Amino acid sequence: MKTLALRLLAAAALLAVPAGLSAHRLWLLPSGTIFSGTDSWVTVDMAASNDLFYADHQPGRLDGMKVWQPDGTAGQIQNGSTGRYRSVFDVRLDKPGTWKIGTETSALMGSFKVGGVEKRVGGRPGTGPNGERIAPLTVAEIPADASDVQLTEVGARNEIFVTAGEPTRTVLTPTGKGLELDAITHPDELVAGETARFRFLVDGKPAAGLKVTVVPGGKRYRDAEGARELTTGSDGVLSVDWPAAGMYWLNTTYQDAKASVPRAAGRRLSYTTTLEVMTP
Repeated sequence: MKTLALRLLAAAALLAVPAGLSAHRLWLLPSGTIFSGTDSWVTVDMAASNDLFYADHQPGRLDGMKVWQPDGTAGQIQNGSTGRYRSVFDVRLDKPGTWKIGTETSALMGSFKVGGVEKRVGGRPGTGPNGERIAPLTVAEIPADASDVQLTEVGARNEIFVTAGEPTRTVLTPTGKGLELDAITHPDELVAGETARFRFLVDGKPAAGLKVTVVPGGKRYRDAEGARELTTGSDGVLSVDWPAAGMYWLNTTYQDAKASVPRAAGRRLSYTTTLEVMTP
């Protein structure tokens, strides 16, 4: 089990909560998604909160943040800082095309019993009887005589797309692993009043009947959240119309029994992105 995956597991769990519930949801918010030239910077906020894009609960972790440059090679974040309620960082857009910024987490969570005592695998560190910090166990540490073994493989993607100059599609190419967005409509070419089409894939195959939640930002300033639950077609394609310009949070989850980790009964996958919709 990778240490990073364990540290980010709490964030992955947040992504699996339906948007209609009152829950703390993890989000990435770029200062913009479309920039001209190759002398621009994008600033990204990362936090978990009830009201989307309003930091009032806890910051996101920066140690798992990745940057993909337009040619697919690794980039870097700069000026990273974590405060009480949010983390913030910059990415210098010094190459033309579409950049991808976000996190990919993979972890294992669950529990088992030894001698009637329950022990946890993955998740947050626990606290012992004397206040000591107890690190979660890995699957390799589960003894052969353990009972009531209940393990779930968890995978999560939370990513945004930012374009400098003309949009490109290299970083939009699916990897064929886990739950992914295959953008038929480029995510940086969204316009209010026009319909966008996104195909969702699980291990490279269309995910039919997938429930996808779309939530506009700005809930703090209106009575209703405005969340919509949409469903992918038999080809895995989701059609989304945008009633107004602004930032939108999109999230979906998927479960099956195809875990790749020994002794895990199944897996739970999630995908989250923040999209900017422009005025016509």
